Amino acid sequence: MNNLILGSGSYAAEDVLFLLNQVDTDFIDVSEKEALIQSGKKHYSEMVSIENAPSEAHVLLYNMSMALYAERMAIDVRRLAFGITSSLPKKDIVLISLVRAGIPLGVLLKRELQSLNITCFHYGVSIIRDRGIDVEAMKMIINKHGTDGVIFVDGWTGKGAISDEIKRSLVQFEGFPEEPRLVVLADPCGKAWMAASAEDWLIPCGILGATVSGLISRTIWPAQGGLHGSVVYQHLVEHDESRNFIDAIIAAKEKSKNRTLFAASPWLPGQKESLSKKALDVIDHFAKKFSIDNINRIKPGIAEATRAVMRRVPEKVFVRSKKDKDVALLIMLTEKSGLEVNEVGTELGPYRALTIIKRVS
Repeated sequence: MNNLILGSGSYAAEDVLFLLNQVDTDFIDVSEKEALIQSGKKHYSEMVSIENAPSEAHVLLYNMSMALYAERMAIDVRRLAFGITSSLPKKDIVLISLVRAGIPLGVLLKRELQSLNITCFHYGVSIIRDRGIDVEAMKMIINKHGTDGVIFVDGWTGKGAISDEIKRSLVQFEGFPEEPRLVVLADPCGKAWMAASAEDWLIPCGILGATVSGLISRTIWPAQGGLHGSVVYQHLVEHDESRNFIDAIIAAKEKSKNRTLFAASPWLPGQKESLSKKALDVIDHFAKKFSIDNINRIKPGIAEATRAVMRRVPEKVFVRSKKDKDVALLIMLTEKSGLEVNEVGTELGPYRALTIIKRVS
């Protein structure tokens, strides 16, 4: 592993600093990776696959989502920024975006907070399920900024595994609240501290991977210690939408600049409990129905269900409705792979899609 901190990827230097080591590594085939994960021979964070350029159909669906939802995302970013400043008045804000899904939202939040004359710093930090947040990166941030103004940023929640991982990870540091300040756009399982909504919707930046995340890979566990690692996908440079995406959402903000917006606010305990119960009931239902003893094989929510089809070995895919335009990309990908999509209506509870990973071990 190199000792070269990755920097800002393909984003502008003032938008984010990735506290990651840039890694050179061999890529592994998706099916082989799945077998190694499920056999327990390797953790998913010890391997990375090559990421292909988005297909023409994929790009069309991304553009469709931007046409439908760019303004909604711009509004949600503003509401979250208002909520952050209301909850942490008179504080410098330190955004810690979880690599990768949190990065685009983190960049937008930093821009919005700065437009409100709030001093804001933004870092991209790795968190790995079952292994925790990057301790070295957290030490660097805490030593420089303390903990009072820290906000964690992710794109959405699925089952809430990452929010639970943050909570476990922060026990080793002093100064953080018992409930980590995790901010997301969509929180159908009620695991965030603050969300723009609980709705499972087609977040545009959830459609693309590296090409909307600064051209970096999923993060890699450092076997020799130190900062977590990441690969820069240089072969995707000509397909990169990272800066274009930010510019497009900021342009969409102009359409709503004169609207009166209510600030987002932290979930109340009763709200979190209700959302969490509904989500867990769905996970339990599908686990029992298909005799699944490892719930990591269940990927609920549009973004997680879609990513599972693209990057893992899916076995079953469920949607609330096949007519739902928000699951168009998921259906397109399943048709391409010859996988049947099952329409199950309210069986999905708060989710609009769910994928079950195939058991291969």
